Order: sequence, then structure tokens, then C-alpha cells
Amino acid sequence: MDALPQDTLHQIFSSLPLRQVMICRSLSKFFNHLLTSPSFIHLISTQSPPLNLLALRPPHHHHHRHVSSPPCLHVFDPDDNQWLRFNLDFLPFRSPHPVASSLGFVYLWGESPDSPESTKSLVVCNPLTRQFRVLPQLGSAWSRHGSVLVDSETRVMVLTELAALYFSGSNQWLKFSSNLPSKPRSPILVFDSVYALCDVGSPWRSQWKLFHCTISKLKTSQTWTRLEKHEWGDVFDILKRPRLVRGNGNKVLMVGGLKSSFSLNASCSTILILRLDLDSLEWDEAGRMPVDMFRCFQESSKFKVFGSGDRVCFSAKRIGKLALWDHCSGKGEWRWIDGVPGSGDGLCRGFVFEARLTALL
Repeated sequence: MDALPQDTLHQIFSSLPLRQVMICRSLSKFFNHLLTSPSFIHLISTQSPPLNLLALRPPHHHHHRHVSSPPCLHVFDPDDNQWLRFNLDFLPFRSPHPVASSLGFVYLWGESPDSPESTKSLVVCNPLTRQFRVLPQLGSAWSRHGSVLVDSETRVMVLTELAALYFSGSNQWLKFSSNLPSKPRSPILVFDSVYALCDVGSPWRSQWKLFHCTISKLKTSQTWTRLEKHEWGDVFDILKRPRLVRGNGNKVLMVGGLKSSFSLNASCSTILILRLDLDSLEWDEAGRMPVDMFRCFQESSKFKVFGSGDRVCFSAKRIGKLALWDHCSGKGEWRWIDGVPGSGDGLCRGFVFEARLTALL
């Protein structure tokens, strides 16, 4: 095989699925060098479809502990039903904390080992090509309180209740006032708009509403507007602790516990997934958790949700596994994901990682 021209080898291996390419890279130094070269990465990035993976964020306490083992990104492959691990030891940062992903790139907060203060930088990297780039410096408050939203390498937003930072490929962040009525819950980026849930109720009773803003109009004083229709009725009142998840195309998913009544401390009968069509502004039911599965969530005071498109993951304390709603086959299927790596309280946070062999520009 050593006698074959490199271009010929590249053409041969570029016909393999990305999952098989990753296996071949681990066989020897020769294959690792061959399948990580810039020419091969350029070739396969235009031919091979991505791996749709579910990535876990490290627990919050992982942020501050001394790291004795090499940092890594734990991901689950729903199509192959197995856990994978991507090493992040190529990053020159202490305690890298992945928070988001888009188009094959992972965005994480990293603390420079040379920095005398606990300042964190937002870093974009590709764990498959082991390349990274540091975005312009931000204050530490943004890493503690900001939600990172991305849809491409050059479109990044860090959002808080009071302000928003937007990076569009230039070497600086643009800062705008948020003017939100409360801390945004589960903000998502859908094409040129940001959507978030905000509590406009009283201290003793929550009342959730949907707000949105258009990125191209961030410079105007009235940035956020409430998105509502009279026909929606009590759609926000039937769910306990609702959260947003980006759906496919121009769809938004809203997930929460289905209340058994409208009383203040009503119990929930299951977890419901609603879907909003942003073109018609009409809601429909996308799925609801089976009763047998929901029994595991009933004793937990809260649960976490992450996902995108046709897959949504659920976690709760003391369960030890994840629940997955999978609509990729055209019908909503529910199943358990066992073998969750790491130790903690069982509350897993995460994001969808479309793994690609894409080079950073």
C-alpha cells in the first residue's frame, strides 16, 4: 500500500463513510497521517455526510477542579448505539468546557494556563482534525452567565438577560442591549432569528412567553418582540418548566412536563413535545413520553433537555441513563441510552454534534 500514490489512496478512502475513516485513522501512524492531511480533509469534507452525534457537556463542578486526566468530549452515536470519546488534549487550555456545536465545529470555554487571572476565552475547534482558533477575548462574566448560540464558524452569539454579543467573522464582538423581561430560558438560533422563553409572571407564579429578535435588526432599540397569537390559547400554561429545542428547518420544539391541572403546584402526567411551525405559527404535538418511561422522571424535581432536529435527549437525577426521542424514521420512537460516562448527579447537559472532517479557515 505504501507504493500507491497518495492521491490514489485519498480517493479510495474518501469513498468510505466517516465512521469507517475514523476507525482507519486509529490503526497506525501511517493511516493517521494519511487521513488527517489537508488534501484528504478537503476531499472528504465535500463528499462524506456528517455523523449525527449527541455530545455531553462536562458537569459544572468540572469547571473548577484540577484536571488530572486528559480532557475529552463524550458523544453518543444513536445510529451505531455506542459511546465515543474525542480527546481534547490538543487544546492549550485548562478545563475546556464544550457548550455548543455547528457544522462540525465545537465551541468551548477555555482558561489559558498562562493567564494569572481566571479569564476564559471562547474557542472554536474541530476534535476530528484537532484544529482550533481562539475568538476575540471576552470578560469572565460572559462565560458564567451567557448562553452560546452558533450556526456557523462566523456567526456566534453570547446572550444574557441584559446584553448580547455577536461575532460575525470580524476580529471583534458587537454588543447590544437585550431588553428582555427576565433571564432567557433555552435560547435557540434559527436562521437569522433568536428565540427564547421568558418568565413574565409574578414571583409566586411563572408565566412563560415566547420572544424573538432578528439578528440583522440588533442595532435597533426595540430588539425583542413577543411572539403570540390568540389562537394559541393556554399553550404555555399546560407545560411545567418549558424549554425550547431547535427542530428541523423552520420548526421550533417546546418541551416540558404536561400538567395534570392549572393549579399552582400541579403534578405532571408525562413529558410533552410540542412543535411550532414558524411559517404558519401553528402548534402541533410532536410526541409524548411513554408512561412507563416517565415514571423514572416523576420523582425528580427537574430534568434537563438537549437535542436538535428529530432527536431530543432527557436526563434527571439518580436515573443513571438518558431517555431519547428519535423521529428520524418518520415516527416518534422512545428508548433508553445506557452507559452514560462520568459520575455526577445524573443531570446531563449537552448538544448535537454533527462530526465532520472540516478544516478551520
